[in-house]
Amino acid sequence: MAARRGGEGWKEHIVIYAALAANIGIAIAKFVAAGISGSSSMLTEGLHSVVDSGNQVLLLYGEHRAKRPPDRRRPFGYGRELYFWSFVVAILIFAAGAAFSIYEGYVHIQDPEALRSATISYIVLGVAAVLEGASWMTAVREFSRSKGDAGWWRAIRESKDPSGFIVLFEDSAALAGLAVAALGVWASHVLDMPVLDGVASVVIGCILALVAVLLAREAKGLLIGEPADAETLRRIREIVGAHDAVTRVNHVRTIHIAPEDVFVAVSADFEDSIPMGRAEGIIGDIEDRLREAVPRLASIYIRPEKAQDTMRHEDAGDGLNGRDTDRAAPA
Repeated sequence: MAARRGGEGWKEHIVIYAALAANIGIAIAKFVAAGISGSSSMLTEGLHSVVDSGNQVLLLYGEHRAKRPPDRRRPFGYGRELYFWSFVVAILIFAAGAAFSIYEGYVHIQDPEALRSATISYIVLGVAAVLEGASWMTAVREFSRSKGDAGWWRAIRESKDPSGFIVLFEDSAALAGLAVAALGVWASHVLDMPVLDGVASVVIGCILALVAVLLAREAKGLLIGEPADAETLRRIREIVGAHDAVTRVNHVRTIHIAPEDVFVAVSADFEDSIPMGRAEGIIGDIEDRLREAVPRLASIYIRPEKAQDTMRHEDAGDGLNGRDTDRAAPA
């Protein structure tokens, strides 16, 4: 998925703003309905919307913090701060959303309370479904546009911008929760079994827990550090290896320091006859070519190194970014 740079205008965050606006309105309506009807699942859904609203605020805050320029303390910038806040969002979904939902459902199962008014719950759930559906469609449209030809799950796994897929997951979970809440209200009212409303709360909590685990897994990968995509790696090796002075590209190591910023370290074997002074100019020329061809390369480090020395010091992690041991093609 093509990531979005922070600070390029409100349109870059339209998915988050749409979700935030929908969740604030929905949360108020759900709490009113829960107070009138006494529905446990409606109370759970209200809290769910509050948590989602807080999550969108945290994502906006994370994107704002991530766009700060590099300084002496953080020479590679603050881009990965967005990954930290994305991980916090996943934890909040689990702790505040899933845990409370399951607890509230358990309490209602232990001490069932008949619904006082199912009609108000149906009305609020219907309105919430329309608003949540609109937010979900916005998230789907933006994610579909940015993912290109990749499949949905592959695009999520390979995405380096967590904002888009977090909102998509949240909205999907919200729609599923609304369906479960509606079913719980209907079943407890028609079958005169208030306990089913509590069961619906537990199911909603389980849905949130599943989403939280998936998001935490993706956010953890970004926080620890993920390499650039295979096409970017191939392009880097191709450009470095195409230079006349380079005889071999030993390895290319990359890591995302922000959704659209990549640090790359290249080990290359140069012609033995090249003096150090000329090698410096060659490295500068290669760096210029790389920046022109791959604008997302924020930091480039090229190390002249004999192929045999590289192979002797290789560790198990080098295979993650691949290693080109074929002789470089002439320019």
